[in-house]
Amino acid sequence: MDAIVHPKAIEHLPIFITPPGQTDILFNVVMVFLLLAIFMIGTFYLRLHALPEQMAHGASKAKFEVVAVLALIALFTHNHLFWIAGLLLALVDLPDFWSPLRSIARSLEKMSGREPEPELDAHGHVIVDHPVSAEPATTVAETKVVSTSTDGRA
Repeated sequence: MDAIVHPKAIEHLPIFITPPGQTDILFNVVMVFLLLAIFMIGTFYLRLHALPEQMAHGASKAKFEVVAVLALIALFTHNHLFWIAGLLLALVDLPDFWSPLRSIARSLEKMSGREPEPELDAHGHVIVDHPVSAEPATTVAETKVVSTSTDGRA
């Protein structure tokens, strides 16, 4: 059965007009393109929002956390000021004010004759200022074992 064409229709129909009962190829191509475009734009948007966090990844933990919170607030509120603030904070290296003050405090403790208290990092470990020597140092427990030996064996 031939397709019945309306008498007022033109002789040659455009390629995007499909006959009744057949698959609309143009519609399928546009839908695939639209889904890919939405996926690509969404991926770009999320990567752009994560840019300040990636830039601040090598910085201190506090700076990284502040930048991450600013980027998260910007993502959920759509307020670009938070994202710009996070980006600027990630770009700018903040000066270290604490190291000179710690050095001054150590020097004053040495000048006063007091034994300086060991410095602790954020995890409670002692910060050592001097380089590590090649030979391992003996501990108090090792010297006690060596000194308590009476039969000549170490």
